[in-house]
Amino acid sequence: MTTIFSPETIAFLQQLKVNNNKPWFLAHEAVYRQHVLEPLRDLVETLSEAMLDIDAEFETAPLVNKTISRIYRDTRFSRDKSLFRSEMWITFKRRRKDWQDTPGYFFEIAPEHYRYGMGLYQASRETMDDFRAKLATRPEEFRRVIAFLHSAPQWSVEGDSYKRTRNPEIPDDLQSWYQRKTCYLLCTHPVDASLFRPTFAGELAAEFQALSPLYHYFWSLKR
Repeated sequence: MTTIFSPETIAFLQQLKVNNNKPWFLAHEAVYRQHVLEPLRDLVETLSEAMLDIDAEFETAPLVNKTISRIYRDTRFSRDKSLFRSEMWITFKRRRKDWQDTPGYFFEIAPEHYRYGMGLYQASRETMDDFRAKLATRPEEFRRVIAFLHSAPQWSVEGDSYKRTRNPEIPDDLQSWYQRKTCYLLCTHPVDASLFRPTFAGELAAEFQALSPLYHYFWSLKR
């Protein structure tokens, strides 16, 4: 076990948020590579074995645009014209063109927080209708899949929701899931000492593995 992230990682992201311009970035690019990009590569490599145990088809190459986000932002269709991301992330998902409709894992690090999760982030209405239909007809199966959440209060169910109740007959404990337009679990922490512990990657791997029954449940919607 080795330390992956350091206070220098956070310091760089904090400074980039304030100095979001090309001259500053180019002057500090070596810092970015040493304290941000390399740690993200190390994290992907460290997690790869555990993630392939969950799904042998995961993309695990520790490369930008494969598992690691680009630091340059695409500003063509955004009101925010900032050139660089002050939040960076890694993802584990299958190599598919329809990735929006398939579940995936992610970890994000930002100037003030780090967070991670798993789920359907940009699912189509058709996929979510399939999810709702399965949940409505087999609620006990879904309860078994999410039973681990009873002892894991750090997770929250996220994703945009419909404002009007779609089906009042769905039990109260499942309504939060049923109402989602897209659906994922999220865990958010403020930047703290645990991020810099040598055990951090192993702890994150254990968190991800605990979500595997729900990951495979989401995948069952594709079959």
